[in-house]
Formats: sequence, C-alpha cells, structure tokens
Amino acid sequence: MNVKTAPNAPGRLGEPVDLVEIRSYLIELDGWLDARRGELESLDEAVQASEHADQLTADIALGLQLWQAIQTRYRRLLQVWDRGRVGRKEQEQLASLVWGRLDEDAWGGSTGSGLSLPEACRMSDALTGQLRSKLQLDPAGTEAVGRLRDLRASMERLRDQVALESPETLARAQAQLAGLEQRLTAVTEKAGRGGDIGGLLGPLEADAATFERDLIVAGVLRRQQHRAPGAAPPPASGRAIPAADEHAQAVQLRGELILRGQRLDGLVNRVVAAVPNPPKYAVPDVRALGEVPTEPAAVRQYLTRLNQIAQAMDRLDRSYSEALHASDLLANELIMLRSEIAHQRLSDPLLDRLMSVADQFAAKSPRPDKALDVLLDACRHYASWLAATNREGGRA
Repeated sequence: MNVKTAPNAPGRLGEPVDLVEIRSYLIELDGWLDARRGELESLDEAVQASEHADQLTADIALGLQLWQAIQTRYRRLLQVWDRGRVGRKEQEQLASLVWGRLDEDAWGGSTGSGLSLPEACRMSDALTGQLRSKLQLDPAGTEAVGRLRDLRASMERLRDQVALESPETLARAQAQLAGLEQRLTAVTEKAGRGGDIGGLLGPLEADAATFERDLIVAGVLRRQQHRAPGAAPPPASGRAIPAADEHAQAVQLRGELILRGQRLDGLVNRVVAAVPNPPKYAVPDVRALGEVPTEPAAVRQYLTRLNQIAQAMDRLDRSYSEALHASDLLANELIMLRSEIAHQRLSDPLLDRLMSVADQFAAKSPRPDKALDVLLDACRHYASWLAATNREGGRA
C-alpha cells in the first residue's frame, strides 16, 4: 500500500500566498488526493474482509467524507488559481481558501466543520494511519500481530501448566499468570487504538518465556521428589541417579539449543553483512557447558544454565531479526518505487540516474541505510512532481 502524507500548506490566513508556493502545493495536493482515495478504497476492502467490520466501517465512512470535503476545497482552489492567472485579490482568496474553515463549503457533511484545509488533511493522515494499524497493514503492524498471536498461544500453554501446580504453589502461579494476561490485554488494546507497542512486546515475551520454563523445571523436580513407592533407593555411595525425565529434558534442550545456535550464527552473519551498526550480541556457545552431568543437583544447575542461554538466544534472535527486517523494508521500498515509476510510465534522465544511485546503495554490503532512505525520499518527491507536471500538461 502506497502511503503518502499531506503536503505542507503555504502562507497564512490574511496574507496573499506566494505564487510559486501555491502552485507547488496544488500539484502536491492533487497527488495526495489521488493516493488517499486509492488508499481508502484498499482500506475499505480490508475492513470488509476483517473480523471487525462492524467497528471499523464508521471510520472508513468518516475518512471518505473527510476526503470529499478536502477535494471540494481543492476544486475551488483550482477555480481561483485559473492556471496561474491571478492578481493580488486572487492571492488573498487563495490564502482564505487554504486557511479558512471547511464548513464554508456546501459539501453536505459535518466531518470537516471547523477545520481548515491543512487541519483536515492532517486529520485524514491520522485517521488512515490508525486504520492501517488496526488492520495490521503496516509492516511493523504485521510483525506485531504475529508476536501478539504467539503471546496468546503462550498464555494458553501457561494456563495448562499452571493447572498442574501443587496446592502449595498454585495461588502464586495463578497470580503471576494473571499479571501476564493483564499485560497482554493492555498491549492488545493499545495496538487496537493504533498505539506503538514495539517497546512493550519484548519484555512481555521474555517474562512469559521465563515463567513457562520455570513451571516446566518445577514440574520435573516435583515428579522426581514424588517418585513412585518401591523405586530403587540411591546407591550406597550416595551418588543419586537423576530422574530419567529430568536428564532426558536436559539432553533434549541441549541438542535444540546447539541447532538453534547454528541458525543464529547464520542470522548474525546476514545482519552484519547487510546492516550498518548491527547489534553487538554474541551467540552463546552451548557446548562450552560440556556434556549433561549425572548428579541430580548438577543436572538441575545445568538445566538452569540452559534456560538462561535460551533466554539470551531469544533476545539475540529478536534483536537481529528486527534489524534485518528494518533493512529489508528499505530494500522493498526501492522495489515498490521502481514498480510505481514503471506503472506511471515516467521517463526522465535525472530520475533514472537517481534510481541508479539508489540501486548502487542497495547493493552495498553493509548497506548505507540512512543515505538510501534519504535518496528514496528524494526519488519519491521527484517522481510525484513529474507525474503531477505530466497531468497538468495534459489538462493544459
């Protein structure tokens, strides 16, 4: 989905507008209106396909009414502009139309009542941005909804695990689970309002993972302490034989973490090669712990250290994946921009050179993401200007 924000309005109320500035503003506003209409149509389709159509349909209707009010004022601006044939009187009229209230227009609605044109545009940007977030159409939102889904699944596993707790520890485990569920509810509601939840997900994921592992380890220890009657006593040497399930769990977890460490090594190498200023975490070496011991107390300590390594890997995986995702988004923006230029059939030597430099930036390893971001922004603005100029030339 191509996302555009409204252009900055020129001048101020009561002062004649600058002719160059108002011409540029009208060109940019025309492109913004086209893009916003297409975006609202895409959002409308997404709303009808979502589970919350009843809740979001009113927002779509509000967005369309607001767009109509802005377009009506834009047409009046074009009438006064009259292809640049304006004097001081018309300059003052243009300023009044830009900064005056939309309720002066007979457009048949109340959405824009009391708003100036720039305020209505900003309101439209905010409303569509909130809809994108609620529908999880932003790349960051798509990632967030996946993490929220994983957290809900984690809560289901925790409920099952808490139900196995002993009477002595059940109340404490239930209270801890309730706290995690309350945090998940608050984060989900904030996401539904369009808020940024990126900084809240990581700590909640880590706490849920730690709680789940603690419950699993505690369950293993309880099973060992309550061995069936008639079980063989410890040898006379005093060397207790660890419970088979506890030892097996340590062996299994060790093998899983070794494989995960190998995968993370590949992820780290990809990020270091592609991303400037990558995270600085090192992949923990599980083999440094040695083989799983045989003493029950040593096995418990070994499991604790394995769980600590697993948590460290969780943090590392999340950090490097987010860095790579952000870099990939920038590369995807370059692809989308090139597709948009081709779709609009824009042919311009300067634009071709700018896009060529962008391709060279994207091919560098590591990629200069900040420079590429700035260059892509310049390419977008220039392409929009070319498209608007072509349309204006076609109307002349």
